Amino acid sequence: MKHKIQQMGRFLSRMVMPNISAFIAWGILTTLFHKDGWLPNAEISMIIHPMIIYALPILIAYSGGKSIYQTRGGVIGVIATMGLIAGSDIPMFIGAMLIGPLSAWLLKTIDLKIKSYIPTGFEMLVSNFSSGFLGMMLAVLTFKIVGPMIETLNVMMEIAVAFVLDRGVLFVASLFIEPGKILFLNNAINHGVLGPLGIQDALVNSHSIFFLLEANPGPGLGVLLAFWFFSKGVAKSHAPSAIIIHFFGGIHEIYFPYVLMRPLLFGAVILGGMSGVFTFQLLGAGLIATPSPGSIFALMALASKTSFLPVLTGVLVSTLVSFLVSCLILKKDSNWQLDEEQTDKRLDIDQVFASSNGPIRLSRVIFACDAGMGSSAIGASLLTKSIRKSGLKLPVENVSIDAIPKDAVLVVTYKDLIERSKRQAPNAIHIGVGDFLNKEIYEQLLVAIIKYCVIEEVVMENKMPTEILMKSNIVLKRESVSMEEAIEHAGRLLFESGYVTEGYIKGMLAREEKFSTYIGNQVAIPHGENAVKDCILASGIVVVQYPEGVRFGDDKVAKLVIGIAGKGNEHIQLLANIAEAIEEEEILNNMLNSEDPAYIYNLFSSEGMM
Repeated sequence: MKHKIQQMGRFLSRMVMPNISAFIAWGILTTLFHKDGWLPNAEISMIIHPMIIYALPILIAYSGGKSIYQTRGGVIGVIATMGLIAGSDIPMFIGAMLIGPLSAWLLKTIDLKIKSYIPTGFEMLVSNFSSGFLGMMLAVLTFKIVGPMIETLNVMMEIAVAFVLDRGVLFVASLFIEPGKILFLNNAINHGVLGPLGIQDALVNSHSIFFLLEANPGPGLGVLLAFWFFSKGVAKSHAPSAIIIHFFGGIHEIYFPYVLMRPLLFGAVILGGMSGVFTFQLLGAGLIATPSPGSIFALMALASKTSFLPVLTGVLVSTLVSFLVSCLILKKDSNWQLDEEQTDKRLDIDQVFASSNGPIRLSRVIFACDAGMGSSAIGASLLTKSIRKSGLKLPVENVSIDAIPKDAVLVVTYKDLIERSKRQAPNAIHIGVGDFLNKEIYEQLLVAIIKYCVIEEVVMENKMPTEILMKSNIVLKRESVSMEEAIEHAGRLLFESGYVTEGYIKGMLAREEKFSTYIGNQVAIPHGENAVKDCILASGIVVVQYPEGVRFGDDKVAKLVIGIAGKGNEHIQLLANIAEAIEEEEILNNMLNSEDPAYIYNLFSSEGMM
């Protein structure tokens, strides 16, 4: 159950997080220029209503659809969501979160069902009209049926919220919010529940307390202050830097390990959260929009004109309560084992690397956290500094858990996220870290990397090629792989040769999802979709021969995979030249069985491609 909620939170984050800057922009506009703002301006305030009604739901719908079916999914998500917007006077954030990805999933399903029945040459026509007709039907459906249903749901939510607020018991929500945050459910809580509630509330009351419930840095700050004053060893030494990152940087994940190492501290953050919410409600505090990240600077920037001091007071009260309760817990706990736990890490890391068979070929380190933007960025930065001091040229990338590459070799993440990390990259080495600020762990990790790994430096010249086909891009007798791997390999050759930027590879895979690039005669010609045409730097092709074939669908086996990148309209000529080259059966058989790259090079050269 917890894993499913975490998945939901990550999915919601993919819709909301890319658009947080738009929400903040709307929040600042409202804070400054609304009639109740700091600088009331009737003319500029005319921007506020269209942004909240149209722009923000559309952005969410596009992001949700794109996460399912790339640009094509994003577009139909917007079309369908416009039906909701047109038929309602309230911001359709919940509707956009539902309809955007659902519309994209429907379109993707239909495309997969019909693509094998589309006559050659009609792909673009069918593609445009299928999404157009489906979008039209979904827009009407959402306007007539889904919109009214969501409005009814919204009324029910307003009644429930009013019931809680009128009785002054909103602080009870901290029983679920504070532990949920520490168990990495913060995205599901913030973006899936509190954010939409806050926006509805803010439209009526000009600000909302709901934006403060999860974002309040007070409970975590109290715990960190208590560790700074009353703990020992590593925990004490790391607390000051953790305080700065948490309170001023808004990276709340920093304090999670401190609570997890002393489970009684769950009580401290819950009581701190409750006292903060009670104070917020008592003083009428609220924000204009969701603060992300939840730093004190973000809270103050989005506090309404009447809430500046109430917000500060609520944060201070929650910090004080959390600090006092944490002090009582830590002062009574004399069983400090943190230093022993840290020294054991050297042996654990060494054993993990030693258990791998043969030398470990490493070209990068992946650092992952739940969202991929906060604590993992800090950890990646610290590890990068250690690596640079050693003189190694080894890049470190920070990503979200669900974005860990399948081919990752070494992944570093929180101990509590390690099972999710292993599901993403089952063949990688996974190192669980209890504290992202612990530099000793990174030094131990670096020792293990030097001892057990062969560093493979990736050098990308990415120079402009002088020929459309270069002999180095004719690869013969390659072992069979999956269709996706074959397409990615062709795209990688195009990228490494300077024909395209790396984003073109994703466009090739996206193109294959929509319509097969298998053209018959055991030949496939993967190429990018229109959305990535800007990634093409120069026209080029690569030729990869698979004697055992690559399956491109039922009864479609390609033994020759020709990757294409055409600048402007040059791809049309490239396609024509390739078709002419494989038209004759004898020439085609020679290409499929050739052991000499020069044969294929000269053949395409004679077709006028060079």
